[in-house]
Amino acid sequence: MLNRASVALVVIDLQESLMSRIPAAPGIVKETIRLIRFARILGLPVLWTEQYPAGLGPTIPELAGELTGFQPIEKLAFGCMAEPSFVAALQETGRTSLLITGVETHICVLQTALGAVERGFEVWVVADAVGARKTQQHDAALNRIVDSACQLVTAEMAIFEILERAGTPEFKQCLPLLKGQGGEIS
Repeated sequence: MLNRASVALVVIDLQESLMSRIPAAPGIVKETIRLIRFARILGLPVLWTEQYPAGLGPTIPELAGELTGFQPIEKLAFGCMAEPSFVAALQETGRTSLLITGVETHICVLQTALGAVERGFEVWVVADAVGARKTQQHDAALNRIVDSACQLVTAEMAIFEILERAGTPEFKQCLPLLKGQGGEIS
C-alpha cells in the first residue's frame, strides 16, 4: 500500500508542446493538480521535471501555478532515474516510494518507473494522470509497467490509500479535492 511516510509525488514533463498533442491532456492536468494540492496538504515531497525545456517549452501555466515553491528539474535523459540532478533531489527527500504522473507514458514515465524499480523503489503510476499521443503506445506502456513490479492506481485511489482514514484533520482538508469543490479544475 501507498504509505504517507515513504511516498513522493513525481510530476514528469507536463510541458506546453507535449500536452498540446495528447488527447487525454485535460484529464491528466486535472488529476495532477488534484495530487499536487493533496501533496501540499500532507506535506509530501513533490519532484517536478521538464524535458529539454529550451526545445519543448515550459510546464503548462495552470500546472506551473500549482507548483509555486518547487523548482523544476531540467533533464535530457528520458527516465528521471538516469538524470543525476533528479536522483540527488530524490535522495534528499529520503522517500522510497514514487507516485508518478506525467507524459509520455511509453517514454519518460515508463523509463522512470523501470529505473526506479531497478534501484529498489516501490512505484505507483497514476493511470488517470499519465498519457501519450497515441493510445496504442499508452496502453502498451501501462501493460509493461504492471509487468515490471509497478502498481497502477487512480488519483483518487492514491489519495484515499495515503489518507487511510476519515475524520482526521488532513481528511477534512482534503474533502474539497474528493468532492470536486475547488480541488479540481472544471
